[in-house]
Amino acid sequence: MKKEDIPQDKGPLSRYTDEVVYIKNKDGHYETALSSGWKVKNEALDNAWDDIKDRVKFAKDEVLAGRKSPIFDFMEKKLMDYNILAAYVNIWKFKVKRHMKPAVFSRLSKKTIERYAKVFEIDSEELINFKGE
Repeated sequence: MKKEDIPQDKGPLSRYTDEVVYIKNKDGHYETALSSGWKVKNEALDNAWDDIKDRVKFAKDEVLAGRKSPIFDFMEKKLMDYNILAAYVNIWKFKVKRHMKPAVFSRLSKKTIERYAKVFEIDSEELINFKGE
């Protein structure tokens, strides 16, 4: 890519940062240059965020319907999966999956609830008394 061909399409991140890209200079050697964005990449990011919003809404609906525990909602909001959450709370993955069941969640100890709340950066009462806000 030549310096004059670098895409400069404004996107949601362009007001915060520029992206480093590699270009060939006049001598044919690679060097770095800045791009404010690329339309195709911006659209891909928008699609990814739309998917995340859908997952968060699905998680909230599942909790409010009583099919999942509030842990599921906060896990999705924090963009975590079972492996990541299990590592952060230092609980085996299969146990974290069990904690997603409302009946199991209701029997968790205060200490376990506090571990989850700390990871989600919320108060334990917010986790226990989930309102879906």
